[in-house]
Amino acid sequence: MRFERPLTAAWIADFIDARLVGDAAAEATGINEIHKVEPGDISFVDFEKYYDKCLRSAATFIIIDKEVTAPEGKVLFVCADPFTAYVKLVKHFRPFEPATKLISDSAVIGEGTVLQPGVFIGNHVVIGKDCLIHPNVTIYDHTVIGDNVIIHAGAILGADAYYYKRRKDRASQYDKLESCGRVIIHNDVEIGAATTIDKGVSGDTIIGQGTKIDNHVHIGHGAVIGRNCLFAAQVGIGGKAIIEDEVILWGQVGVSKDLTIGKGAVVYAQSGVPSSLEGGKTYFGSPAEEARGKMRDLSWIKRIPEIWEKVRNL
Repeated sequence: MRFERPLTAAWIADFIDARLVGDAAAEATGINEIHKVEPGDISFVDFEKYYDKCLRSAATFIIIDKEVTAPEGKVLFVCADPFTAYVKLVKHFRPFEPATKLISDSAVIGEGTVLQPGVFIGNHVVIGKDCLIHPNVTIYDHTVIGDNVIIHAGAILGADAYYYKRRKDRASQYDKLESCGRVIIHNDVEIGAATTIDKGVSGDTIIGQGTKIDNHVHIGHGAVIGRNCLFAAQVGIGGKAIIEDEVILWGQVGVSKDLTIGKGAVVYAQSGVPSSLEGGKTYFGSPAEEARGKMRDLSWIKRIPEIWEKVRNL
């Protein structure tokens, strides 16, 4: 998320009640997740495993719960609870805006776009030309949609990221990380009925040009989907996954978070993808492996009873 105007480090430190380490006059230009940060961004870290990664990232401003030496060019905000401090910033600069009508006055809708009955379009949404949006589609605030996009009935674009911090010492254990990212849909995309695409935590969830998505597909927060992909029904993609161009995921494929599927990969139905896959290959199984080898292994597994019977009769 970009700020409308830069914020000084001194102002931020005072707002979140943190101790400032570094240049008080330095100016922050946005908020972002650690895997997408750019110079000028604010990020946060509250888990020792990720201290080094965050401190070495492109983020200029880091909210942290440990006294450390600020790397050159970095500004630190030291406080007891970076998660809560980060959420306070998000709520201040991207507050919830209640809807007062089905189509917000602040939405921009291109020439030739058709909205069927029951479509909800939130605040600050931008929709391109010649789109067709079928009944009861919900498009949350700040979503951006290109030209010639088709969205089928009941699809939901821009729901909050599924992201919580656990506090085990309380009866209600999970604190919500407020989302301030967007969903970006490029030209010529088709989105199936009852499909859901979550916004990024602070960055964007992106669907590339020409990608076609079937019914009942879920795409998690901050995922980046390439061009001309095909996703069949009931595919689920975890947050921050990167799916490169021309990937095909057949029905009920489950893709974990924080991984990459390379260009032109094909994953057969009901496979599970727990880690990154190279492009240009065909995969099957859970965990997904190259299909030819996996099929051969399964063929041998089926022969185990026969082989065991022969061994017993030796």
